[in-house]
Amino acid sequence: MEIKLRQITVRELTEGYENDGEKGVRGYAGKLDIRPPYQREFVYSDAQREAVIDSVTQGYPLNVMYWADREDGTFEVIDGQQRTVSLCQYVNGDFSHNMRFFHNLTDDEQAVILDYPLMVYVCKGTDSEKLAWFRVINIAGERLYEQELLNAVYCGPFVTDAKRYFSKRGCVAQKLGADYLEGKVERQDYLATALAWISNGCAEGYMATHQHDANATALWLRFNAVITWVKATFPTYRKEMKKVDWGNLYARFGEQTLDAKALEAKVASLMADSDVQKKVGIYAYVLDGDERNLNIRTFDDNTKREVYERQKGICAKCGKHFDIKAMEADHITPWSQGGHTVIDNCQMLCRDCNRRKSDK
Repeated sequence: MEIKLRQITVRELTEGYENDGEKGVRGYAGKLDIRPPYQREFVYSDAQREAVIDSVTQGYPLNVMYWADREDGTFEVIDGQQRTVSLCQYVNGDFSHNMRFFHNLTDDEQAVILDYPLMVYVCKGTDSEKLAWFRVINIAGERLYEQELLNAVYCGPFVTDAKRYFSKRGCVAQKLGADYLEGKVERQDYLATALAWISNGCAEGYMATHQHDANATALWLRFNAVITWVKATFPTYRKEMKKVDWGNLYARFGEQTLDAKALEAKVASLMADSDVQKKVGIYAYVLDGDERNLNIRTFDDNTKREVYERQKGICAKCGKHFDIKAMEADHITPWSQGGHTVIDNCQMLCRDCNRRKSDK
């Protein structure tokens, strides 16, 4: 990978500055994506913005910035977005500093700012090299999230179109699926989830394959299909549904004919069962029957000790004596058959007997 240090002036940086909202923010004569269309918008506080202009007017050094060199000869800001935007906005007249806008300054005062030198490291390399480098430098300021780093590496028409669906407040993905997803759209959480659902957890591989697709329609259709299936299969909404990996369940059961009424009865019963410690796992359990999804409540130490003493240390299966540390509490009537985690349904078994019972 090639990394070069480049010195540019504020004058060069702010030339052609344009903030086009949805389409992003550009500068450096249109050759620099300051905030690419797919990336969330950072907002500097007034104090932070003032500090940037103070540093420039007084000749203090600003931290080094980092750009990525694109194949088409343009660049993208990887680190230094807020400093860059602050400089461009001030020169553009968007805010004042010390009660004076840029156009209120004298020619020599303007020149101090416009001729201020900025130090920029420009990175050029393969996608994997750039991603590794971005992760290393992404350690200060407003950090990029993993999905934003992937967006930077695999930028193109696919990512730009995906933002239309997944990356702005009030986007269609939020309107459709906000009740079923965690995170925030502007932090790329919805996009990350959608990519995980369609790629079986391999978002980077999917993005690399589809980087130059003309649009993200397939991604949106898959997301839409998952949420539509969830609403039809589990029409009664509960807050736990926000934490479920619906993409995985859809991949496994989306083609099956399911009885929504029967599933709701099971869900309601399990929600009311005090032995079920992991309520969010109920939705997977009613589909696949794996009790590990539920984290069934175990017997506490006091119950184990009481039952151990009652059995006089004798395993209820093999009849041999064991120290309590070598024994495990077991449901006499399994939870799956209606047995609850209460002392009358507890027996102490040696580890071997308990394992043999569990394997049946």
